Amino acid sequence: MAVIEHEVEIRASRQAVFSLVSRVEEFVHYSEAIETITRVNDNRYRWTVRAAGIPLSFDVEITESVPPERFSWRSITGVPNRGTYHLIPVDGGTRIHLHLEYDLNNALVEEAVRKAGKPLIRRLSREIIENVEARLRSGARGT
Repeated sequence: MAVIEHEVEIRASRQAVFSLVSRVEEFVHYSEAIETITRVNDNRYRWTVRAAGIPLSFDVEITESVPPERFSWRSITGVPNRGTYHLIPVDGGTRIHLHLEYDLNNALVEEAVRKAGKPLIRRLSREIIENVEARLRSGARGT
């Protein structure tokens, strides 16, 4: 599987960050690329995103939720993928480490996605994290 990793520090407690990153439906408010997120059941969500103008839908399942340390998922439809947000305490806040793995089963497509996808994932991750941080600063800590 190909791997994309992204890391950033924000000035917020792990508990506050976890409270927001574990509210999967809220991610629709954190990035314009995310069109919809629908809860299918307690641990499954259907996402519709737009990448390079193309709508993509996939279902994910939450595989691990360990407050305030880790939040993990895996795809159950669409492109095989899995990922984890690791929340690490640092002086004055939290380091958010995103680890994302995916498999396209085609070396040429894999390389093209790696080149195009890595900046996209980093941009989306940065956009999501910046919006989480802004929400924490505004005092919306789980409301």
